[in-house]
Amino acid sequence: MAERIETDVVVVGAGLAGLGAAQALVAGGRDVVVVEARDRVGGRVVNRELEHGVVVEMGGQWIGPTQNRIQRLAADLGIDTFPTYNEGENLLRFGETQGRYKGTIPRINPFVLADIGQAQARFDNLARRVPLEAPWSASRAEQWDSQTFETWIQRNCRTSKGRDLLRLYSAAVFAAEPADYSLLHALFYTNSGGGVDRLAGVGDGAQQDRFVGGSQRVPLAMAAELGGRVRLAQPVRKVAIGAAGVTVLTDELEVAARAVIVAIPPTLAGRLAYEPALPSWRDQLTQAVPAGAVIKCNVVYETPFWREDGLTGQATGNEGPVKITFDNSPPSGARGVMLAFLEGAHARRASRMTPAERREAVLGSLTRYFGPPAATPLDFQELDWSAEEWTRGCYGAHFPTGVWTQYGPALREPVGPIHWAGTETATVWNGYMDGALQSGDRAAAEVLAALT
Repeated sequence: MAERIETDVVVVGAGLAGLGAAQALVAGGRDVVVVEARDRVGGRVVNRELEHGVVVEMGGQWIGPTQNRIQRLAADLGIDTFPTYNEGENLLRFGETQGRYKGTIPRINPFVLADIGQAQARFDNLARRVPLEAPWSASRAEQWDSQTFETWIQRNCRTSKGRDLLRLYSAAVFAAEPADYSLLHALFYTNSGGGVDRLAGVGDGAQQDRFVGGSQRVPLAMAAELGGRVRLAQPVRKVAIGAAGVTVLTDELEVAARAVIVAIPPTLAGRLAYEPALPSWRDQLTQAVPAGAVIKCNVVYETPFWREDGLTGQATGNEGPVKITFDNSPPSGARGVMLAFLEGAHARRASRMTPAERREAVLGSLTRYFGPPAATPLDFQELDWSAEEWTRGCYGAHFPTGVWTQYGPALREPVGPIHWAGTETATVWNGYMDGALQSGDRAAAEVLAALT
């Protein structure tokens, strides 16, 4: 027989959004129960401890300027940050041609630089015109939402390498191909994070800083403060609305509350059973917004050997399967850790490979970037987020053509006592840890106002 619990609010999901919402509700004087499908907290934020005390993040890990909520929370929890290694030169590889450069501007054909410069300036200018609270209300929303980002790239870049650089931006930021989502979504998301340079950059960018001991320390500390209110290994099967409120059912629990905050990715929220059924526009929304595809690989070496060659560890290429790399070594330098991403179409293909085949493909890319020493690591750690049962993709959801303008208002609009959180519902830093916390704050404020 299921254990019955009565509370003011039940929160579904113990990621940053759900934990943040729970903390805000407790601060507002409400009783809360958090139910989480996994046997851990953190959602898309998770650490993995290796030998010699080295911790690598297998999910979200970076924070940067203007991400004020996550910065303030980490400081309150006593969790320090340190800068991502960014000393030396970066690598840019087009086919068999590889070059080194410092800063944000690569040493490539000046015509290509001019092309990508004018395209980025135009794109950033359009992005600033998208209202973050209601992207569907932009003056040209219908036009932008009827075409893909790929269509815009082809129409606005004159050189093949310029187009490839914008496609690399798509892979690195959206973990998807630019043909997968609408131009309106690309513009909204870019504006949400402060522009192309802010989203793609290290210094003064979204990848500027890391957490000492790994990013999962943040949700672990949040859950510790909530204590027994967090119930793990409790996948929610059903959300039922009744005369007295809402009942959330797992295999072992029956949680009766006055309101519920569903703080899980849209594709998972759409898989829950609702009684009565959700309005069609909300259900159609969750059917239409898939998650990105990414396999995150941490490759461990005796030392960060690339630093000896004057390299930052940041490499970008147009062929793959690894198109983006970062130095992910611990601040002590006890080991060299190279972070390699398989994203978008490359991640989808790699998901069908065996682990040995994926390892070989990743090491092949790293060797082309960094030379023979990259071929013989001490350890190889990977996580395919599309294969994770309680995530089904990263970094966040992307909106194909027509979705924002037809279903956008349903993204955050409550359905009776059901409220929605999760980084995909954020207006600022959508898709990031900071956006997740913003969404939790917003959903908690909605519930506190409704209960009052």
